[in-house]
Amino acid sequence: MNDTMAASSHRIMLGPLVAAIDQGTSSTRFLVFNSKTAELLSHHQVEIKQSFPKEGWVEEDPKEILQSVYECMERTCEKLTQLNIDITNIKAIGVTNQRETTLVWDKETGEPLYNAIVWLDLRTQSTVERLINKTPGRNKNHLKHKTGLPISTYFSAVKLRWLMDNVAEVHEAIVSHRAMFGTVDSWLIWCLTGGKSGGVHCTDVTNASRTMLFNIHTMDWDPELCKYFGIPMEILPRVRSSSEIYGLMKSGELSGVPISGCLGDQSAALVGQMCFQDGQAKNTYGTGCFLLRNTGAKPVMSDHGLLTTVAYKLGRDKPACYALEGSVAIAGAVVRWLQDNLGIISSSEELEKLAASVCTSYGCYFVPAFSGLYAPYWEPSARGIICGLTQFTNKSHLAFAALEAVCFQTREILDAMNQDSGIPLTQLQVDGGMTSNRLLMQLQADILCIPVVKPSMPETTALGAAMAAGAAEGVSVWSLNPEDLTEVTSEKFEPQINPEESEYRYARWKKAVQKSMNWETTEPVFNGNGETSIFSSVPLGFYIMGSMLMLIGARYIAGHN
Repeated sequence: MNDTMAASSHRIMLGPLVAAIDQGTSSTRFLVFNSKTAELLSHHQVEIKQSFPKEGWVEEDPKEILQSVYECMERTCEKLTQLNIDITNIKAIGVTNQRETTLVWDKETGEPLYNAIVWLDLRTQSTVERLINKTPGRNKNHLKHKTGLPISTYFSAVKLRWLMDNVAEVHEAIVSHRAMFGTVDSWLIWCLTGGKSGGVHCTDVTNASRTMLFNIHTMDWDPELCKYFGIPMEILPRVRSSSEIYGLMKSGELSGVPISGCLGDQSAALVGQMCFQDGQAKNTYGTGCFLLRNTGAKPVMSDHGLLTTVAYKLGRDKPACYALEGSVAIAGAVVRWLQDNLGIISSSEELEKLAASVCTSYGCYFVPAFSGLYAPYWEPSARGIICGLTQFTNKSHLAFAALEAVCFQTREILDAMNQDSGIPLTQLQVDGGMTSNRLLMQLQADILCIPVVKPSMPETTALGAAMAAGAAEGVSVWSLNPEDLTEVTSEKFEPQINPEESEYRYARWKKAVQKSMNWETTEPVFNGNGETSIFSSVPLGFYIMGSMLMLIGARYIAGHN
């Protein structure tokens, strides 16, 4: 009721409003902000269904994603109307999205040609291994000088290559010049600006920099990279800045409103946290965990397993800014796994209660390498493990170990970032859904041995997209001048344990990580029915072969006695 009253009492003073579509891995949101105060006025959220057709495969339905956006827009507009807020005051819309997730659709029918292959998906592991084996010295960083990225299942180019090689509809559409490729931002902007009837096929520099087809120095698609992956450049969207008018909404209550901001979710959070200065950093706790540090106008290459990425380019004529990024695949996803797969909790709030009931993992360590390990290892053969179990271990200890895993993974990427920059961070700015877990935030401060600072308005990703949209030329309702930026209220979590204990636990974690590696062999061996053979696992293969030889040997000896 308080929110309603607050919004109602402000309505006379409300300036121009700016909206943001926040299309994440697990949900879609539509949020509306006051451009003068950065106050969140209303929002609506819809969960997105993920499907796992085979082990390691993660897909989402592009039509469901689009429908969720329309639903969130409608519901939010209804809520604003109930608050007596005039929706014609919405002057611009920004888009922020899960990055790398790959879609191909038919530009004539507007239909997706396959499900969206999600960034977490591992089906391209054998493709990645083949590509790495072809490079001089089997070097996964072979393309890093142009892309800032290692060759990995994570990025869009290998997913697109898989679609071209394995989905007949995609292959045919490319041959007949009907195919369009895009990440989630491109799909949404194309659909919202008219789709097959004149929709705008574009992306922004931050999303393009996650495809492995984009040269982060020339700031455009790279013909050599496209040739390397065998991808025709005609299917790629046009690359634009993160803040300019791309097109107008073509339907619904917001028809005619410009879409004028576009940022990959982690870049949007960097903007929303106001990290505009070289050296400022933020960590977002979503499905995965992403630490970005602004490195200014020059791309900095990492020697410690971090990615070099485009942070933002806030205007057609503005310079691009770059960031170093530490990417962790599984953070919030571990909560969903404990809930959906193991059934030991029924909500994320329950996880915090369980963990708080023991306040220790009792020597249990959980490495959630469900999609291999990302930064700083880039080890696709790793798999999840839980170790250090005793008869005393119960589900509360496991819940605590899951939260600790998120914090330890953040510590690893923070260490790498401090080594790369030579200037250690003195505090960590945080955001994302998991930051509502106060135990997690305290744990994070304890494990990093530095304070953790959480803004009181947690929707920094959506705020960043709204800021980019509102600041665009032709909209200009949101000033990004440092003196005009709103002061952010925040809460600080100080470390409460001694550094020796923290270091001891971290060393045990590193030991557990080593045990999770080299678990999976890359090339699956299929039997005649197209199913993976038990011999695709080298250790298991050796074990079975060894056992058979021992049995044969034993029978042979027995026969001679």
